[in-house]
Amino acid sequence: MKKITLLIVAFISLTTATAQIRVGKAVLPYEENFGETDLKLNGAGMREMLWIDLYAGGLYLQKKSKDPRAILDADETMAIKLNIVSGFVTQKKMIKAVQDGFKKATFGNTKALDERINKFINFFNEPIVKNDIFDIVYVKGKGVQAFKNGKELGVIEGRDFKYALFKIWLGDEPASEGIKNGMLGLQ
Repeated sequence: MKKITLLIVAFISLTTATAQIRVGKAVLPYEENFGETDLKLNGAGMREMLWIDLYAGGLYLQKKSKDPRAILDADETMAIKLNIVSGFVTQKKMIKAVQDGFKKATFGNTKALDERINKFINFFNEPIVKNDIFDIVYVKGKGVQAFKNGKELGVIEGRDFKYALFKIWLGDEPASEGIKNGMLGLQ
């Protein structure tokens, strides 16, 4: 009986250990569940600046895709996980990066989204430290839910908002080509 118990514990430990991927110093799970929808890791990459790893990003979809336009256009539950791996990522820098990202994603025309962008930026009202994890989840029919370290920060409605937000990482002018290619499974 003890041998069977040990085998079961070993199997569970082995299964748990292989259910994640290492991206630099970050560890991302292969599967997530949001809005009662199972999502699988499409791909992951690292945002770097001057050879310093800043954060790992993973894209979670219901079915794998390498087509950024199809992903952006899709009206289905999906998520981006950001795992902060550097103390260089601060609250102030994150807010500036998000603002710049929305400007690029909308070609400078944020007017229709300004109120929701400001609400999203308020989700970063607490200090950001190394090992913080942000989940940005588009739930079909609900909107974008944001989480920090598992705690829900709020919901922002609108598929147009999701499109612009996800375009920060998956658009033609992404935050980083490396993270975009990683999320699309191209690396």
